[in-house]
Amino acid sequence: MIATLERVEILQCADELAQMIMKSEIGENYFISLYKLQNDPDAQEKIKNFTSMKERFEEVQRFGKYHPDYKYVNLETRTRKREMDLHPTVIEFKKAENQLQEILDQISVIVAGSVSEHIKTPAGNPFFESVCSSGGCGSGGSCGCS
Repeated sequence: MIATLERVEILQCADELAQMIMKSEIGENYFISLYKLQNDPDAQEKIKNFTSMKERFEEVQRFGKYHPDYKYVNLETRTRKREMDLHPTVIEFKKAENQLQEILDQISVIVAGSVSEHIKTPAGNPFFESVCSSGGCGSGGSCGCS
């Protein structure tokens, strides 16, 4: 890739945008909740327990229901996932992560739309389904877009 003045300016603008996002209230909330999650020993223990059980579940999955521990490992994996997901620090982090993702999704729609209206953005997020002009409608046209 050849570096041109235009490309350098685009990269500088992208860096400025990234800094603005990181310094925004949502960005700071994300980093604070990440720090809390990383420094919460109880949450880390639940994550570690779930991860180890998930690895065991993947081993058992190779044999499916014919593995002798299939029922136990399946149930235990779900139980540990639920315990992890219901921990207050994990909940706080996931909320902050989702808020940050929403902002990034909105920015990607704006950037894609400014380049061309024919650029498709990822579907599956309700935000994208409501922004049909970007080509990211995931409802199959049931929203009335063409």
